[in-house]
Amino acid sequence: MGRLDELDMDKSLTRKEEARALDKAWERLTQLRLTLGGQIGDKQLGPAVCVMFEGLDASGKGGAIKRLVAQMDPRHVRVVQFAAPTHDEKRHHFLWRFWPVLPGWGGMAVFDRSWYGRVLVERVEGYATREQWLRAYDEINGFERTLADEGTVLIKLWLHISDEEQLKRFKRREKDPLKAWKLTDEDWRNRGRREEYAEAVEDMVARTDQPYAPWHLIEGDSKRYARVKVVETVIERIEQGMRDWNVKVPPPLSADAESD
Repeated sequence: MGRLDELDMDKSLTRKEEARALDKAWERLTQLRLTLGGQIGDKQLGPAVCVMFEGLDASGKGGAIKRLVAQMDPRHVRVVQFAAPTHDEKRHHFLWRFWPVLPGWGGMAVFDRSWYGRVLVERVEGYATREQWLRAYDEINGFERTLADEGTVLIKLWLHISDEEQLKRFKRREKDPLKAWKLTDEDWRNRGRREEYAEAVEDMVARTDQPYAPWHLIEGDSKRYARVKVVETVIERIEQGMRDWNVKVPPPLSADAESD
């Protein structure tokens, strides 16, 4: 039994519960983001924040990212999407293409997929040799340790959905003229390799879940629950990162948040 099997996929929220939780979380997240960026508080730059999203097709990464950054000034956060590496990127080490978009002190970036493609899709689809993806675990751990030591709060999120829920979302996309473009023949083919992907995810978590860059597994069958948990998890990790770097964590603004 692995970490994915331990998740309670029945967790859910009503629309009203989601709205209330997001409103509260957005205020806190905006406050923390402005503090780290030197806009409010002591006006000193805090540690960088890098949020990485991974998950199966239709796991809700896009919707979760949209809610995460919804209330932020676009000047204060960068959202980056990574697809298959280009011909030129393949000429370099697999981590090379991520360096230019990493946030520096006071910055924040949100990655839609990340360097974990090396041990997920590249492993399962055979784009990387066994020797390459096995070596990648140590390379990733070393890379993330370097980033953490230099002041980056790494927040690694895996959005998990059940096989049944994924099928439902595929069928809904197929019927929606404005979302059908998201569904490809490759997505359908990948469903047939779900067990291989599950094994890859379990190995990824077991080998790269480190104190300085822990994995957070998000129950995603309920989009409302997942979106709230994502934002709340990011807040918790930012607050911990501030404490780790001896940056004063400001008290919540609202009386409601202080009383909880």
